[in-house]
Amino acid sequence: MSEPSALRVETTGGSVEGVLRRGLMMWRGIPYAAPPVGELRFRAPRPAVPWTGVRDASEFGAVAPQDRNGQFLGPPGAVPMSEDCLTLNVIAPPDAADRPRPVMVFIHGGAYTVGSSREVRGLGETLVRDGGVLFVNFNYRLGALGFLDFSSFSSEGRVFESNLGPRDQVAALEWVRDNIAAFGGDPGAVTLFGESAGANAVTTLMTVPRARGLFARAIAQSSPANAVYPPEVTAGWAREYLELLSEEVDDSSTDSTSAEEAAGLLVTAGVDDLVKATTRMQLRTPDRAPGTMSLCPVIDGDFLPERPLDAFKAGRAHPIPLIIGTNDREGSLFTGRLDILATTPPRIRAIFAKTKKRARKALKAQYPGLPAKRPAADFGGDYAFWYPTVKVAERHSRFAPVYFYRFDAAPRLVRLLGFDATHGLELFALFDRMDGAFGRAMGALGGRAAFKRAGTRMRRHWLRFAIDGTVDESWPRYAHRGRRTLIIDAVDRVEEDPRRERRKAWQEFVPHV
Repeated sequence: MSEPSALRVETTGGSVEGVLRRGLMMWRGIPYAAPPVGELRFRAPRPAVPWTGVRDASEFGAVAPQDRNGQFLGPPGAVPMSEDCLTLNVIAPPDAADRPRPVMVFIHGGAYTVGSSREVRGLGETLVRDGGVLFVNFNYRLGALGFLDFSSFSSEGRVFESNLGPRDQVAALEWVRDNIAAFGGDPGAVTLFGESAGANAVTTLMTVPRARGLFARAIAQSSPANAVYPPEVTAGWAREYLELLSEEVDDSSTDSTSAEEAAGLLVTAGVDDLVKATTRMQLRTPDRAPGTMSLCPVIDGDFLPERPLDAFKAGRAHPIPLIIGTNDREGSLFTGRLDILATTPPRIRAIFAKTKKRARKALKAQYPGLPAKRPAADFGGDYAFWYPTVKVAERHSRFAPVYFYRFDAAPRLVRLLGFDATHGLELFALFDRMDGAFGRAMGALGGRAAFKRAGTRMRRHWLRFAIDGTVDESWPRYAHRGRRTLIIDAVDRVEEDPRRERRKAWQEFVPHV
């Protein structure tokens, strides 16, 4: 075991002291940027404020402001929440000082609305134990505070910057570059990975100039890679949000919010009102703008110069190895309160209206029974996650190694409930979460052991990739010709261009993607 002194580390902000838990060294709640409060609320992150003495790094920091009981379930009431949320966590093996270790930095998902670096107990610990890597995860600004673009409301006296959540993510990666060696990590061997919104962050950051060199490899699990929009679109969402926020702050007002009033309102509104308006905005978007996500990065021409898919096509993305893929039936999860995809007849009609009749007919044939519930869920999931992921892989494979997967494994109960290998399920396998109460419940009717074995194999691939940028020989590189894909299931296999006809139908349907 390590000596207690190994838990005390000097960082650019000051000295931190971690804890030894479950045989691993852990540091929690380390500030990687200054609190974005007051006049800094809608500004890019500033360097962390240095501290004196030794900072206790035994407990997680507060989570970003979010709705605890909104469309997506937020943290329990006992979990602290604050705008002062820009902190990160490090987990290292006890012998980390022996040699520089590869680093895996995870970006949490949650539709850029909910989530944090503390939401899953023990997250990343199995990766550290199995692979001897360092694991880092962090909080970043969510909702309107991180993913709405209010830059059009800037004035000479008050500036609102764009892409605050992504800028936080870059700031966290810069902290890793500058500090991780002190924890035993190799800043030149950083793998950035994430799921869902976290995977959107990964594919987006691969095209952000300022992020170049901050990570050597990337893994994107179920990325809605095309959920990045131009400023003329995001400005409309900002205006709509401000009307909702004005109602939350003063529901007796019948006046529209002027640009001058908007600037003051954004800075002075209470966090609860900001969060409530965000939830209302998010509930509106699926029907008002089907197939889009209003909380998103914006193509601002500066921090994010162009649409990521265009950057991948032109070879302007960072030329690093990439693992990317989706789950078998991404869309089946998004029902009830999670109903955000293009799965209802009006939403599907709105998507179909954007293209030619012949292309619509060919695509509809790939989803027999559409708009019935099951084919509609698959249509919505493919539109948001699968097809954009295919395009990222196809385009990036011309410039760097790409390994494509599809996760098909699912316990029997999950299949009986009609979800199959749905959005987010692979996280239970990858992070070895099947021994918790929810994991055991999913495996109650069988399939738990096979699912855990699939997770072990998945972890082995992810760890080898993090260590040297390669995968097992059984997993071939993805290429435009062949499109060989690893299918992770009870028994893994490689398929050539799975769902080829569906892919071709989507290409005709949305040739601009």
